[in-house]
Amino acid sequence: MSCVCAYYSTRTTRASATLQRVRHLLVLCLCAALAGSTGCGRDEPRSAAPSAAEATEALAGAPAPLAAIHGQSNELLDGGPKAFEARLAALKGYPVVVNKWGSWCPPCRAEFPSFQSQAIKRGKKVAFLGINGTDNKANAAEFLKKFPVAFPSYSDPKEKVASVAKAAGPYPQTAFYDRTGEVTHVKAGPYRDEDELAADIERYAR
Repeated sequence: MSCVCAYYSTRTTRASATLQRVRHLLVLCLCAALAGSTGCGRDEPRSAAPSAAEATEALAGAPAPLAAIHGQSNELLDGGPKAFEARLAALKGYPVVVNKWGSWCPPCRAEFPSFQSQAIKRGKKVAFLGINGTDNKANAAEFLKKFPVAFPSYSDPKEKVASVAKAAGPYPQTAFYDRTGEVTHVKAGPYRDEDELAADIERYAR
């Protein structure tokens, strides 16, 4: 049974700090209830990011639309659904992998090294994007300092970008697009290891 971080929303206006504390408590309660499940109660994973020089060498010569993504490596982008849709349109002709994550979500953190690694290995042929959902920007930026990735993430405080990607709801989720820009699969829940992620990329991001 996979541990998936549940998403909770509210229509009332509350201070951001209060929402963050409530979210953390809910995640901790869920993980306690699912003790022993994949992704819960694990120690902090080890970053799989190569050095900056190694990443530059591995991604050198990527096609322009993919190189543009690499040029925004590790950034948190604003712009909402319109900016995300514009980026997808610019990437037509290339398969795309979109990972929805939050720094507050233990399973998201656990699977992140797999995306670090695959984005380097496949970055000349496959586009990778992130959606940073319902997160505190400072916390997300701090997490990315520890776990840098060769692609940007779109800030998504209200799940509007995730809805476009057909990945609204539980965390984490990963959406796969084919070369025509169509969603071919959405994986709900964390990847257990890099091999499992690589298999889905081979199957769905074509």
